[in-house]
Amino acid sequence: MMHYKNLRFAAPILGAAVFIAGCGIKRHKYDNPISKDTQQPDKVLFDKAINDIEHSRFEIARLLLQNLINTYDTSEYLAKAKLAIADAWYREGGAHGLANAEAEYKDFILFYPNMEEAAEAQEKVCDIHYKQMEKADRDPKHALFAEQECKQLLVQFPNSKFAPQAQQRLRDVQEVLAESEFRVGMLYQKKGSVLAAANRFQAMTDQFPLYSKADEGLWQLAEAYRRAGDKFEDKQVVAYQRIVRDYPLSIHAEDARAQLEVMKRPVPEADPVALNRMKYEIENRTKQGPLSHALGAFSSRPNMSQAAKAGTPQMDGFRPTIPSSVPAAAANPGGVSDVTITQPGTDTSAIDKAPDVRANPGAATGTAAAEGTAPATTETKTADTSSKNPDPDAVAKQATMTPAQQKKAFAAAVKQQQEAARKAAAERKKRDAQQAQLVKEQKKKIKQKQQEDQQKQDKSQQDKSQPQTPPAATAQQGAPAPAKQ
Repeated sequence: MMHYKNLRFAAPILGAAVFIAGCGIKRHKYDNPISKDTQQPDKVLFDKAINDIEHSRFEIARLLLQNLINTYDTSEYLAKAKLAIADAWYREGGAHGLANAEAEYKDFILFYPNMEEAAEAQEKVCDIHYKQMEKADRDPKHALFAEQECKQLLVQFPNSKFAPQAQQRLRDVQEVLAESEFRVGMLYQKKGSVLAAANRFQAMTDQFPLYSKADEGLWQLAEAYRRAGDKFEDKQVVAYQRIVRDYPLSIHAEDARAQLEVMKRPVPEADPVALNRMKYEIENRTKQGPLSHALGAFSSRPNMSQAAKAGTPQMDGFRPTIPSSVPAAAANPGGVSDVTITQPGTDTSAIDKAPDVRANPGAATGTAAAEGTAPATTETKTADTSSKNPDPDAVAKQATMTPAQQKKAFAAAVKQQQEAARKAAAERKKRDAQQAQLVKEQKKKIKQKQQEDQQKQDKSQQDKSQPQTPPAATAQQGAPAPAKQ
């Protein structure tokens, strides 16, 4: 009963404290104050505005700072006042406040690019979009903007104290963008659009090598090329080789090595830099708590706990690759982009050498007919047209059929196509089963070899650890004992 009474009296006090803190009485210290102690009017205005910002009176602070800028246009506090206006919008928050803060920060960088606070302003712009990022299956607008602004910070202010933090945020952002591409690729893979899936996985693995599921993306890429046919076998091999070389601790590394040995393709050695990076990632990966895991489905914020903690993030813009189904001629179009103009009569091209080229085509045809020869173009066109025409006998036979007979013939043709597709699928399934059996046997051999190598290594270490008997002692032990007198 006493506890209930205490709680009853404590609740209004707690509510009043929360209300007072929300009204702006609590002070949040400003990051960039001016320590100069003076009673100049512009300094007084600036100090009062900073005090209002610290007590969350943002509108009053912005009015005072704007008054300072308009009244004292030669003040030494102009740059600080402009930065403080941006900070006031940033602290106010919300979509409207953050948009205004971004505009003010960019103006500050434009007018004062050499000040120390310019790097901080760029970091705030990156942070504005970083905080508004959504999950990988939602609108990537803020993720793309955050990637762009963080790259700008690293390029424009590489020696700033904010550079390491911006680099880590760039890794987090690219984790979200890569996750989006990975999900689209998996959707195409499940639908059976293997070339579309391969295009997505190829672009994702090339652009985001630090992605936590990059090895899985390469494995799915190889699977898509395998399902696409033998024409893409070389690309499938490249995907397996990248897994073995760049992701040696992946769960697919052993399977990829076995696939390469079965296909009789060269197996690359693991890259030591990639091996050390993967070890570092495994040891320093952030673990998500049970509460965060449970509430993650209800949050709009993406889960970046699996993002890389080391490695240089990709600084180039995201450019999707040309699909593998596009022919090489279309992928690398040629052509002439230079245009030259010459005076008539000075050119020695075919149009000047042979005036009949510009003659009337009808007259040329008539002349050829009069001479008893047919134009070659007409023969070619006739031959092409005849090759595209269907069999006349089949057309005549179909014309004499009744509707019921035509329907029956069509059903028989469809059944024949289905039977051919079924046989092709059965053959492909049989070939895949044989391939899987070979891979399984190869993995068994690799494991046996690893065990034998481990046993040899353990035995050699054991032999080294045993104490060696001196040669003199060995000779004495081998000599016969002297006879007793």
